[in-house]
Amino acid sequence: MIRVLVVDDSAVMRAFLSRVVAAQPDMELLGASPDPLLAIDRIRRTPPDVITLDVEMPRMNGLDFLRNLMLVRPLPVIMISSLTRQGAETTLRALELGAVDFVAKPASYDQLEQNAQEIADKIRAAAGARVMRRRPVPAQPAPRSRPAPLLQSAHAPLHSAHAPLPQAGALASPQRVIGIGASTGGVEALRDVLTQLPAAMPPIVIAQHMPPGFTETFARRLDTLCRLHVKQAEDGEAVRGGVAYIAPGGRHLLLVRRAGGYGLRVTDDPPVNRHRPSVDTLFRSIAKVAGPQAIGVMLTGMGGDGAEAMLEMRRAGAHTIAQDEASCVVFGMPRQAIAVGGVDEVTALSDIAGRLEALALA
Repeated sequence: MIRVLVVDDSAVMRAFLSRVVAAQPDMELLGASPDPLLAIDRIRRTPPDVITLDVEMPRMNGLDFLRNLMLVRPLPVIMISSLTRQGAETTLRALELGAVDFVAKPASYDQLEQNAQEIADKIRAAAGARVMRRRPVPAQPAPRSRPAPLLQSAHAPLHSAHAPLPQAGALASPQRVIGIGASTGGVEALRDVLTQLPAAMPPIVIAQHMPPGFTETFARRLDTLCRLHVKQAEDGEAVRGGVAYIAPGGRHLLLVRRAGGYGLRVTDDPPVNRHRPSVDTLFRSIAKVAGPQAIGVMLTGMGGDGAEAMLEMRRAGAHTIAQDEASCVVFGMPRQAIAVGGVDEVTALSDIAGRLEALALA
């Protein structure tokens, strides 16, 4: 049984989350506390397997509680966050501190009920998650120079295996494109990968499972930390080298062929594998239009979204990488991609950026 402790000052949220937990045959509700200081006593007496934690509470806010918890007794925590810009920024900070995942508070009670299954799935994933001690984010990132991004060329030749590598600082082949998929634990995994990459990279297109209202803040935060330019993807825009594009929360992202190179489509098509954005949708589009010019990466996440499409990428000639189990928060998505035969190599998170740089210039 997965023992769950709910910490939330909202009586409505406490009642709802308690009902969700009680309705699951594999979960046990340890308690529902309106106050983090009372929750500390419960944790000492009976440690839970998972904690759901509100951000704003009396006497001690959720971030302070989380920071102290991760120092003294690291446990899987799911943050309950509001759909405001400030809520998004606080949620990202909580993930940096070690929270495993988050749930966005919808505007209405009806929407809350619709999220019950998703919340139960996230609790299950968190129960099996590896709680990571995070490296600190620099308060003021070191200034970096960015070369002007290159427009994609659909006809520029790839470097052959025997051709000399570009000189240091040269931009990678403009035909290359990198696709990355991630879910639970992916926010921090993406930070680890993208902050290690130079500005001289092919375009990177990313599907990270996120609800509406969070990805713009996420992209803006990464942009301050990376030598690459990081932005939320926009429908119809041309794809450029040196830029990482993140699928908007709650919308699908596709790579398309256009005159002179690649472009992006952002759609409201139905969820795929219960997800929107879906990694399957993005990877399948990359397999179709980029084929052997693509590199695919599957990062940490629950479920199997993207596995079949990564196999399609590999069959189309792309080189595919999965994050290894030891460095994943949740090994579900990489495990499934490996199981279906969609992966060329399994790599530790700390080594993925280096592999991408080497492959992009190969």
